[in-house]
Amino acid sequence: MGVLMSKKQQVEKVQKCTAVVSAFQAGLKDRAATVKPAEGQVEEGEGHAKTNPDEKNTEDAVQEENDNSTSPSTSQQASAPTRDECKVNQEAWSRLRDGKGVEPEDLDKTHQLTPPAFVRPKREPDDDQPIEVDLYKKEEPRSDEMCDVCEVWTADDLYPCRICTRVFHDGCLRELGYLRAEALQEMRDTAHTVTGWSCYYCDNLNLLLTEEEMYSLMETFKQCKIIPESCLVSDELLQYRHFVSKQQFEKDLTDEQEEEVLAQFAALDPEKKGHIEWSDFLYFESLAVLKKFRTENSLVRLLTAKERDTARSVFQGLDLDKDGVITRAECRQAQQSWFDKLKKDSQSCNVRLMGFCSPMNCGISHVGPICESSPASSGSERSKNDDSRPVTWADFLRESGIYILAARPNSSAMHIRLPL
Repeated sequence: MGVLMSKKQQVEKVQKCTAVVSAFQAGLKDRAATVKPAEGQVEEGEGHAKTNPDEKNTEDAVQEENDNSTSPSTSQQASAPTRDECKVNQEAWSRLRDGKGVEPEDLDKTHQLTPPAFVRPKREPDDDQPIEVDLYKKEEPRSDEMCDVCEVWTADDLYPCRICTRVFHDGCLRELGYLRAEALQEMRDTAHTVTGWSCYYCDNLNLLLTEEEMYSLMETFKQCKIIPESCLVSDELLQYRHFVSKQQFEKDLTDEQEEEVLAQFAALDPEKKGHIEWSDFLYFESLAVLKKFRTENSLVRLLTAKERDTARSVFQGLDLDKDGVITRAECRQAQQSWFDKLKKDSQSCNVRLMGFCSPMNCGISHVGPICESSPASSGSERSKNDDSRPVTWADFLRESGIYILAARPNSSAMHIRLPL
């Protein structure tokens, strides 16, 4: 049966080939029959005069089409940059959605290593529930033994992150393209010091946002025509704040609120460049979203073991009588200590840094003591009386969570107001 089927298939193939050849030959005969009368008309001269206008019109049409294709019109030339600009913006929005934040120029070239794919976190059912953290039991997490990029161990050549347990080769980070030359040098200078260095995971506060939170932030950017990965001058920041105030409170900023926005601008521009880097603006807005949508318990869950150990050391250093309680004034002093890694001139930039408690800041509603650190309330009698109010370890950790997170970036910009 197998042989019979094989022969049948061969016969069908031969029949198909014969049909194709016959059709091809018939087409050649028809073409020859059409060409001969045309040649006869050309020899007679009369036919040539009749067909020439049509051929000329056809040639003119073809020539005009070629001219249009090689030389685009003015409108096409004007729309080309627009299309390119839209493409660039679309790619920037895509990178922002993926959580990569700033895309360094080095990423434009081909690298041997593939950058990692970022996955945004998801809220757990118990995310808002209190988490128990022992005050007297240090976690002391050990750094990884192998490079997070190439997974190779080379002992002293690895640079640790001060927030998580990842370690990196400087060559691997250079090949990934996530760090420019000056950032790589900063890593080499600080990674093994008390100051420490934050890896590209921990440095980017935007990666803490969920898909829903990131969508909310992106929609606000789009409505205010904020272009991702671009620097912002003071007028653009003011315009953005006015837009947010109108959107959420249906009113413009007051003169006092505008002054606070300018103070925020100065805090985000410590080097006096005259503009805010995109990463600093994005981190500030990301912290605002976290404060708006997350509870204090949820923020504590974002802290790493290293950050919890640092918080223990700070609290125990203030708790001299070892009763597990400090005062409100000592709590504020501790919250300022998260930013000791910054230069002194950055710390003294302005006490009114980053007005998180102001109603203009994305509609953030603060709960508890953090709101008491705003300029309006800190100078009140209530705030003065609260200086002696007792603060337990659990309260201290909850109230300090947003400050600990704000101290993660390597940038010298201040992404949150320091408590008074």
